[in-house]
Amino acid sequence: MTVDVLAEVIPEDWDARLDGLGLTDAYLRRGYLRSGAALAPAEPVLLHLAADRGDVVFACLLRSDPADVITPYGYGGPVAVGAAPPVAEFAGAYEDWCARRGVVSSFVVYHPLFANQELALPAFHQQTLTGTVSWDLESDDLLGGLHRHHRRMVRRAQAAEVEVRIGEAPSDLDAFRALYTETMVRAGADPFYLFGAEYWAILASEVPLVAVDVWRDEEHLAAMLGLTGPPWLHYHLGASSEAGRSLGANHLAMYALANWGAEHGYTRLHLGGGVGGVRDSLFLYKARFAPGGELPAAIGKAVHDPERYRALTGRAEITYEGFFPAYRAPH
Repeated sequence: MTVDVLAEVIPEDWDARLDGLGLTDAYLRRGYLRSGAALAPAEPVLLHLAADRGDVVFACLLRSDPADVITPYGYGGPVAVGAAPPVAEFAGAYEDWCARRGVVSSFVVYHPLFANQELALPAFHQQTLTGTVSWDLESDDLLGGLHRHHRRMVRRAQAAEVEVRIGEAPSDLDAFRALYTETMVRAGADPFYLFGAEYWAILASEVPLVAVDVWRDEEHLAAMLGLTGPPWLHYHLGASSEAGRSLGANHLAMYALANWGAEHGYTRLHLGGGVGGVRDSLFLYKARFAPGGELPAAIGKAVHDPERYRALTGRAEITYEGFFPAYRAPH
């Protein structure tokens, strides 16, 4: 197998390079990495190792002071394509790249639909999380497949004669942002989830989206954003008013998102998992849309410069338990 050097793809070629490899998933696209960089902050990087019978790509965020690698909000990690992708070669080339870039550590949230935790790169210590939920959109009866509670809530919202509006590539997210912020404040969410103006601007202008809104007269009851990129559709963010929540408007919005995906040829709606990868109320809410649709989920942690890592943490021992990297732990 002939292997080329690990390359940093220039921004102008990023999405075209992915298209050439048949990789259309939203979590790999440059726009999505740029939106993640607005939250980190960090530099979006696409690494590509090519061989004659396969390729490995890694869309990641490179933080500075100190330098370390993370995946964007959501899912990521190295992705292999082809008959014989150069996984072992990528592992070594990635360590060399980290040394050149002065990268101390890497933290990866693996992509459940790619199941890329199975690449088993030697440097990465894996930790299994509660799974994520994948809804099969090729089912003949999406409504009938719901848990009976969710099916009842969808019908309750439909009976209330609400209006469902669906739009591709929405250019204005102001209404969504207002309802989303209201939802996060009401839930007492971590301040991280109150995303800033830069994030929303990039999301609207550079990330492939579909928006679902549920209205009753002039009242915004629920809204959802999906990340597009066939064949997989991803639930990204959702919001609802107090009235919409009791009416089942959020259930109807998710069902409408799934129907839109099925009508446009998507095979899966990936709903994600619980907060922090645990089996919480959010996970159970998602699981009731797709009973039996749970996928394995994992994170990976690697230290590339042990001496620097120890100096940054002030500890002689390197542990992969708890917050990682430890030198960025909140105080």
